[in-house]
Amino acid sequence: MEAAVKQRRSVVKKKKKEAALKASFDGSVVAKLRNVPTSPRKMRLVADLVRGTKANAALALLKYQPQSGAKKIEKLLLSAISDWQVKYPNERLEDADLVIKDIFVDGGRILKRLRPAPQGRAHRVRKRSNHITLVLASLNGVAAPATEVKKEETKKSVEGEKKEAKAKAPKAKSPAKTEVKKATKKSEK
Repeated sequence: MEAAVKQRRSVVKKKKKEAALKASFDGSVVAKLRNVPTSPRKMRLVADLVRGTKANAALALLKYQPQSGAKKIEKLLLSAISDWQVKYPNERLEDADLVIKDIFVDGGRILKRLRPAPQGRAHRVRKRSNHITLVLASLNGVAAPATEVKKEETKKSVEGEKKEAKAKAPKAKSPAKTEVKKATKKSEK
């Protein structure tokens, strides 16, 4: 029986970045919550409950979970839903059939503290934190995000406004530049 080969941390990080980048192109929304003061192990127990479920079912499930991490993930899921609504304003939320495509919990920074121990010694206490990344996707196909269309329109309008402003504005020299030019001419003579 072969043992499972553990992937390097750099490979895992690269895969997660690629998944987040791919999610931005296929109609998904990525929401992140960083530096949550709970150990990653405890948070993963809650994240495993909602992975792959529909957004409405996940919200209902998280509402009644006793773990403290459930409230944090519920808040993150609500944030991801509102991000999806901003990204696709023409789509109805009820018709979208949103699903938690992927959710993963990474370890965050660790605060190291000391606790008194017997015979004058000290024990190290590691206060862990985590980062949560949630990818929300729609089961139904959605149109192109409104942000791409708006970006193109705004670029064109900004360029047009700049050209108009240049045409209207007379060229005025700043007093600082004229003083510098006078000083350089005097030094040249």
